[in-house]
Amino acid sequence: MLKSWTPDQRVVLEPNPHWWGKGKFATNVTEVVYTPIKSDATRTAALLSGEIDFIIDPSLQDLARVRQTQGLKVLEGAEYRTIFLGMDQFRDELPGSNVKGKNPLKDQRVRKALYQAIDIKAIQRVVLRGLAQPTGALVAHQVNGWTPKADVRYPFDATAAQKLLADAGYPQGFEVDFACSAGRYINDEQLCQAITAQWAKVGVKAKLRSLPFATYFPMIQRNEASIYLLGWGVPTFDAFYSLQSLIRSPGAGGDGNFNLGRFSNPQQDALIERIKKETDAVTRNGLIEKALVQDHELISHIPLYNQVIPWAATQKVDLPHRADNRIDWRALKVN
Repeated sequence: MLKSWTPDQRVVLEPNPHWWGKGKFATNVTEVVYTPIKSDATRTAALLSGEIDFIIDPSLQDLARVRQTQGLKVLEGAEYRTIFLGMDQFRDELPGSNVKGKNPLKDQRVRKALYQAIDIKAIQRVVLRGLAQPTGALVAHQVNGWTPKADVRYPFDATAAQKLLADAGYPQGFEVDFACSAGRYINDEQLCQAITAQWAKVGVKAKLRSLPFATYFPMIQRNEASIYLLGWGVPTFDAFYSLQSLIRSPGAGGDGNFNLGRFSNPQQDALIERIKKETDAVTRNGLIEKALVQDHELISHIPLYNQVIPWAATQKVDLPHRADNRIDWRALKVN
């Protein structure tokens, strides 16, 4: 229950004496004080000094210090949020590209070349400091329908990427617009800079533009980016949520509502429609697996990794890390 609130400074919560779950869960918390602290350094300093017990947004550069400090710990786990690249596959000519009269991103060989030119392990190690779970699928393993058959990445291979580009008619590569959010996901701007540099090595000259999420998100929704970065969580924990929104051709009833590159494949559309209506769980999961494997082959998007979210806390805080990055107060204990 809300006990007190000072806007932008402090929110105090206390247990509801009439809560239906009283005595049924592990929590022993008698009061929660939420303090918004915008500065990474100030937030970490407050934890180190003992002023606060738990932070949900530690900066990456502070994690090593937290791990090495007696009495503190880092809680981390892979989110159900997959970070990927979407590509314009509906325009006949890409704005700002030096390729005239056609759209190279419509060619599956080009999409695969862009995929194989990305050294995801280097990005995981250097840019994201280990806070990434490389993936070949558009859904994380916690999501119903996930299959290891679709979660195998095409290997990083610059030579193979160059050959694919040459086979597609772009032996010298090409220029393309690349839009990226700045500050929405962990080190997203640095991620896009690294990908831009890796593509340059195979001849693809990505013209990177990074925007604050407040302007970036409406821009990609207006289909104004040739290649764009996006993260997609699955609050239903079921793959249909992603298949319908990201892969199905745009249409009514939420179909393709975030298929911003307007990828379209009749076979996939038919599969997703069957998944939507199938009531037998075994049959339905078989259809989901087929759709995910087929998407892996078609490369409708370029999956990168499942985001790993760290929390930092004192040792006395006992709390399970959830895939949806939510604090479950019912399970929170203070020892």
